[in-house]
Amino acid sequence: MRVSGVDRALAALACLAGLLGVALSAAAAHIPGADSLKTSAQFLLFHAPAILALIGLSAAGLVRAGVARIAAGLLVLGLILFCGDLSVRAWLQHPLFPMAAPTGGFALMAGWLAGILCAVIPARRGA
Repeated sequence: MRVSGVDRALAALACLAGLLGVALSAAAAHIPGADSLKTSAQFLLFHAPAILALIGLSAAGLVRAGVARIAAGLLVLGLILFCGDLSVRAWLQHPLFPMAAPTGGFALMAGWLAGILCAVIPARRGA
């Protein structure tokens, strides 16, 4: 079993999401009215293991690698936009850019939809 550079990068980004989720959870616990940071932390912590699972399933040959990478990539992109926007709004009092959070939310939903495709499209034999 060989893990590609893309898979390693996605796994590293998933771990970064977990790290940031813990950090934002701690920050939210100490900042009054930091509900958006709490939401951001939860999203990071919920999606980090999903990204790792997609990469693991791909590396094990249990799902099509391309579909798993697309799903994981969409989840990463969605986290960057959604959580980035919520965090920037909490700390800097302005959005990341207009429609960043909704765009991130749609990317997250597309990532989960691609995850469904991973589950229902059979892996290639001998891959």
